Amino acid sequence: MHKAGFVNIVGNPNVGKSTLMNSLVGERISIITSKAQTTRHRIMGIVNTPDMQIVYSDTPGVLKPNYKLQESMLAFSQSALTDADILLYVTDTVETWDKNKDFVESVSRMQTPVIVVINKMDLLASQQELETLVDQWHERLPKAEIVPICALQKINTDLLIKRIQDLLPDSPPYFDKDALTDRPARFFVTEIIREKIFQTYDKEIPYSTEVEVELFKEDGKLINIQAVIYVERDSQKGIIIGKGGAALKRVGTLARKDIEAFFGKQVMLRFFVKVEKDWRNSVRDLNRFGYNPE
Repeated sequence: MHKAGFVNIVGNPNVGKSTLMNSLVGERISIITSKAQTTRHRIMGIVNTPDMQIVYSDTPGVLKPNYKLQESMLAFSQSALTDADILLYVTDTVETWDKNKDFVESVSRMQTPVIVVINKMDLLASQQELETLVDQWHERLPKAEIVPICALQKINTDLLIKRIQDLLPDSPPYFDKDALTDRPARFFVTEIIREKIFQTYDKEIPYSTEVEVELFKEDGKLINIQAVIYVERDSQKGIIIGKGGAALKRVGTLARKDIEAFFGKQVMLRFFVKVEKDWRNSVRDLNRFGYNPE
């Protein structure tokens, strides 16, 4: 028999969902920064063995939306509750269950298997603290399994993978057995560039930017990439470029290095910075940038 299924990862911002995703897939699929709300899309990573296919989905952190982009991000997270064969609800050792009561209530009503993943267990001072957390989550989600882990150090992730494999339903594979993701190459270029923007700029700037790849052309061992960084205001354009272009050059250097590592080829990367006023509240722009969750 062959087993296959969708394992969807949900939770609040900054609990380590993307780190867990990359650990489970064994590849760097999701971008990771210390800032909240880095993940904007639902991203699949596929693990294949001869008799099994696990389709993991990383999702944006659950939040109360302030603009249309965040409404789309929340829709990605909510859709993960409807098509999961197994749901991983990721929390950590700092946040409490009532940080997002409504979403936890939705999780409690699910009929599919739920695993509460308590991440960052290495930050706890004692076993008693861990047992208290486990008891609290058992009270909240009595049907769920509780698995404490540290995704960054890969503590207990083997146990989590074993439980996922045990719960996976019998099914033929949903994707080709050599597939790693459902996303095209251009998507990962935009994600890597966005990651470097989050790492380079402070405050509102990373959240006001979007990246679009206009050209992705492979020529032997070289990939030519032309990308546009969109911002919402003219003043932000100046900050992105920086004095003498220094800030943008730094983003380009960091991004090119990671893109080359991702594709295993030399990369020629060129940037343009453009203003797309209030794009985070524009349905037209959000559809164009792939934020329609349908």
